Amino acid sequence: MRYSLVHQFRGTLVGALVGEIASDDEKCWSEMAVMGAKSLIELGRFDLDDWLHRFSENSTSLDPSLNVSLKVILRTLPVALFFHDNKNKLHSHLQQVVLICHDEPEVRDSALACCYAIAQSLTQKLEPQTLILEIISFLGQTTTTVPQNLSKVNELLYQGAGIERVKAELNKEEMHSYTIAMAFYCFLSTLEDFRLSVLQARMNDLHFNGLGALGAITGALSGAYNSSLSIPVTWQSATSGMGKISEMVELSDALMAVWSGVYNLSNSTDVISEQCAIASTHVIHLR
Repeated sequence: MRYSLVHQFRGTLVGALVGEIASDDEKCWSEMAVMGAKSLIELGRFDLDDWLHRFSENSTSLDPSLNVSLKVILRTLPVALFFHDNKNKLHSHLQQVVLICHDEPEVRDSALACCYAIAQSLTQKLEPQTLILEIISFLGQTTTTVPQNLSKVNELLYQGAGIERVKAELNKEEMHSYTIAMAFYCFLSTLEDFRLSVLQARMNDLHFNGLGALGAITGALSGAYNSSLSIPVTWQSATSGMGKISEMVELSDALMAVWSGVYNLSNSTDVISEQCAIASTHVIHLR
């Protein structure tokens, strides 16, 4: 294994938080992600009725704006972590979560693309040369421009194209599709370097009127692949205070523990990462 799974779980959530340019919507997506994660942790499974109940009680947090609809993708990250080893459940549950949050085909396909890549990273199966083709197959039949833009990114990466050419050649008619394609370019063009991936995403976020979603999605993709160990400590300490980072670390560790079948969950991240036995879901049972 390149990195331990617990550090990849952490890298996904912390990477999204660190990658985002500070905005008024930061609280919105992170609180929704926490809400969904707590449902998975408390129930040990995905329960649509429970998610509907939790989200309905916090409906004032939802916003139809482009910025927030893009960040629906970030709210699905706990599902990507919890079902990373089961592609069928991942596909099904992601569609249900998007339906709850923001029912748009472009948002759905963007979330599916992002979470598939994260799942491939967590299962140590991500192959950069074939990833985008696999994602297009995972999406299935669709009328959105997501496959078209991802295919273009794949072609341009093969050609070694720079970011300005990528921006010029992508279809910009649908901003969700354009943003997810740009996130994959930023990630795959600097695959082994979290810092460079996020920096180029942030620089181009500014050209989207500071939407913030491009950096956050890139951060989640690169954080899952390169783990939390790749995220600069100085960036973590400068992001919304250490309290929010600590919350995401605790949340990812709890998701990891419940996914792995660990019982008697401890609040100590050291116990979870170093002393607990790890196995597939429900293999370890109460004695």
